[in-house]
Amino acid sequence: MFRFVNLNILILVFFSACATVPSREEPPLQVVGKVDINKYLGRWYEIARYPNWFQTDCYAVTADYTLTEDGSSIKVVNRCKDRQLNGEMRKAVGMAHVHDSNTNAKLKVTFFWPFYGNYWIVDLGDDYEYAVVSEPKRQYLWVLSRKPTIDKLIYSKLLESLAKRNFDVKLLKVTPQF
Repeated sequence: MFRFVNLNILILVFFSACATVPSREEPPLQVVGKVDINKYLGRWYEIARYPNWFQTDCYAVTADYTLTEDGSSIKVVNRCKDRQLNGEMRKAVGMAHVHDSNTNAKLKVTFFWPFYGNYWIVDLGDDYEYAVVSEPKRQYLWVLSRKPTIDKLIYSKLLESLAKRNFDVKLLKVTPQF
């Protein structure tokens, strides 16, 4: 999904950086109460994200989640158009595992084993029409939708909720999908 030549090295560096970057004092990040993994599977469109170096120049970003054949993990396929909406398609394939079976809202994702990153579902629509994903230090944030667009009122309410939870919503960058 990223424009760099060796995606595995890129992701290794990303997960290493996540583990070493200091964070400011904040209340612990809360996740949603329960996630039905089967409902969560499928295609998600990235509506907005915190800017990050591994998605520089990514447009029309999608993520597809499917259970592996044995059902023990989730295959993750991230895609984006490089540098422009009609750019070359990039993809990264990884695996995710539920890290907290009480809620299914905390996952560990790897694109380069044995290095894992946190994937925490911090907001979720009642019908799984949108999701918000972050990690404990709040350094990364993604707003996802089942459609390439999201209702403006829903998005506005999500921003309000995120601001109350110590996210800097001014950092969110809307992802062009068309």
